[in-house]
Amino acid sequence: MLVSKHNDVVPVPEICSLEDFMANPPEGMEWVDEQLVEKTGMTLKHSEIQFNIGFYWRSYINSIQQGGKVYTEVPCRTYKQGRRPDVAYLTPQLVAEFGDVPTLPQSFPLIAEIVSPTDLAEELFLKAQEYLQSGCEEIWLVFPESQLVFVMTDNQVLGFKAGDVVSTQKVLLGFSVTINELLT
Repeated sequence: MLVSKHNDVVPVPEICSLEDFMANPPEGMEWVDEQLVEKTGMTLKHSEIQFNIGFYWRSYINSIQQGGKVYTEVPCRTYKQGRRPDVAYLTPQLVAEFGDVPTLPQSFPLIAEIVSPTDLAEELFLKAQEYLQSGCEEIWLVFPESQLVFVMTDNQVLGFKAGDVVSTQKVLLGFSVTINELLT
């Protein structure tokens, strides 16, 4: 199978099913609606925020000696798709159970998705619901241009704006950071 990537043709492994994706997830691709889909729209700002979130989460788990791991663009399975969250946290228990698999067979407990210029808000909220229905306990939806962060759990959606302090609700309890630090 060949996938077009910015006018270049890039060979990818033959992926026929979600199980194939789980066993051999192609770099930069997701399995959505029974098709390989390239993750696109990454900008310098997107990458910087992705790094910031990963750095702050990792620093926090180190400071409280909680353990676990923080990942970027790592594959996981939802109830119907193969996804690659922008940033994800895996608890020490789940690292012990699944630390060596090519694709996590469920959603990560804590996920951050950063909105790219090509993303549609409705699709992003649907993706968040998909994660929550597949084992995720908390997801952060980060909107860089409008300087908003929505924190979603199975029973609430909280909104934060520039100047606010955003904090975790269910996973990495006690973690907080200002929106300004996160987005700049």
